[in-house]
Parts: sequence; structure tokens; C-alpha cells
Amino acid sequence: MPRQITLADGRTVEVDCLSCALTSGLIVPTGGVIYESDHFHVHQDVAYPIKGLVILAAKRHFYGMDELTDEEQSEYISLIHRIRRAQRTRLGIEKVYYFYNEDTTHHFHLWMVPRYEWMKKFGNSVESLRPVLVHARNYMNDAENMNEVLGGIDQLREGLQGI
Repeated sequence: MPRQITLADGRTVEVDCLSCALTSGLIVPTGGVIYESDHFHVHQDVAYPIKGLVILAAKRHFYGMDELTDEEQSEYISLIHRIRRAQRTRLGIEKVYYFYNEDTTHHFHLWMVPRYEWMKKFGNSVESLRPVLVHARNYMNDAENMNEVLGGIDQLREGLQGI
């Protein structure tokens, strides 16, 4: 059943599954696609303007890790490794929180959320992830930070070319 979603850049779309719309190219994420293969799509949700935050989404519509095919499994771990290396070498990101859940309204995807010094005031555990994302969404949407985020997207895209 289609639902209306307002994207970070103000666009309103009506889709059954936002992840399907993104991975199929129906919706182009702000900042563009970071990397794409036959099985996966890498982008940033700029609604959470944190430089280097990456979403690795399956193109196929499913929810659980145990539903990955053998081919998807191999590519998935390889992509996580390559994205993480690009986060470190291109953006200087030392720590990342990985977040994946199966009770989402979108299909299978992994969040790779960098940990920056400013985040320490929210704690140093998985419980701090939601307050960090809410803070970024509510207080970091200024033009200067958004330019940093978009620059990070470009740097990650360049770092993942040719893989």
C-alpha cells in the first residue's frame, strides 16, 4: 500500500517501499548514489546530516540477514569492508556503529554511522545512536554542514570507484 514520504530535501514521494524506490533509481538520494552493484545500493540519508553516514541497502526486497543468497552474502561482507576502509582513509573516521534491524518498514539495509567527538555527550553505546541521529536532524541542517556531508558523499564515491 503506497504511503507519502517527505524526503530530507523537501520532495514528497508516494511509494510502497522507500528502499525499493531508492535502489531501483525511482528516487535519487540527495547527494546521489555512492556505489551500486547488481545486488546492493550505497547512499546516505541526508535527513541525518552526519558526514560519512552510509546506508548499504539490498536491491532485492527482503528483511532478514538469513535471506541473503550465497552470492549476496559474499558481496555484502566485501562491501562493508570496502565502505569502512573508504570511511577511514577518505574521511578519517576512526569509529563506526553498525545498525541493522528486521522490524523496519523498509527492506534489508545496514546503517554505518560514524562516531565523532561531538557525539560523546549522548553516550558511548548503541543507546546513544537515536539521540545522535535526532540531534543531527534537528540541529545540523545548516548549509555549511550540509556542504560537508555532500563533500563526504563525493569522497566516498571516489573511494569506492573501481571495486
